Amino acid sequence: MRFAAIADVHGNYLALEAVLADIKAQGIEEIVNLGDMASGPLDARRTVEIMMGMNALCVRGNHDRYLTDYALEDMWPSDRYSHGQLQAKHLDWLRALPFSAVYRDSVYLCHATPSDDNTYWLEAVTPDGVVHMATIEDIEQKAEGIAQSLILCAHSHVPRTVKLRDGRMIVNPGSVGCPGYRDVAPYPHAVETGTPDASYAILDDGGGHWQVTFRQVPYDHAAMADLARANGRLEWASALATGWIR
Repeated sequence: MRFAAIADVHGNYLALEAVLADIKAQGIEEIVNLGDMASGPLDARRTVEIMMGMNALCVRGNHDRYLTDYALEDMWPSDRYSHGQLQAKHLDWLRALPFSAVYRDSVYLCHATPSDDNTYWLEAVTPDGVVHMATIEDIEQKAEGIAQSLILCAHSHVPRTVKLRDGRMIVNPGSVGCPGYRDVAPYPHAVETGTPDASYAILDDGGGHWQVTFRQVPYDHAAMADLARANGRLEWASALATGWIR
């Protein structure tokens, strides 16, 4: 079994197109998508249109949920901007996506954790805003009850692999379209990946043990940074241009 995992596109259709082309060039035909597809000051409609035509197994992210379940006045600015670009058919598609799924009976998929779509699984944040690896005990506690040998999550935008002590593997493929952001929960903090390239992962079970390959794909990130800047989102523009928020 060999397939690709993508996540956290956040309306960046140019990054998505580049990743899909790279996946095809690797000879991979099957894709799973871990959510947060549209929200951002970019092009939500074009992004969701691409995803609706992908025939990929998708789960819903927290920002996908905000787009479909929140009133406009309660949305974050990126969600509100994206909502204005989407038609009813796009929102209906996002609304119908499951919270979690199992791919080919062997891989568990969720956006963030099995119980919460807005909590980091592999990372933790200190009260002064430092993002660091979570403890193995906390990571394993969130994985209780999952029988699959491979677990895929997203949400933090950081490509990462954690091997649990019972042999199971948790993989975050990183973000296709948003290499840096600020958040306020659980404490104010910033995540910066340090590269503007689009990130995804290839998973291979050919030898009886899961192998993961992270791919960093160059694309016209300057065009997306310009779009974010034109839409008044300077921190987004900085992250898209460099992988850092300045």
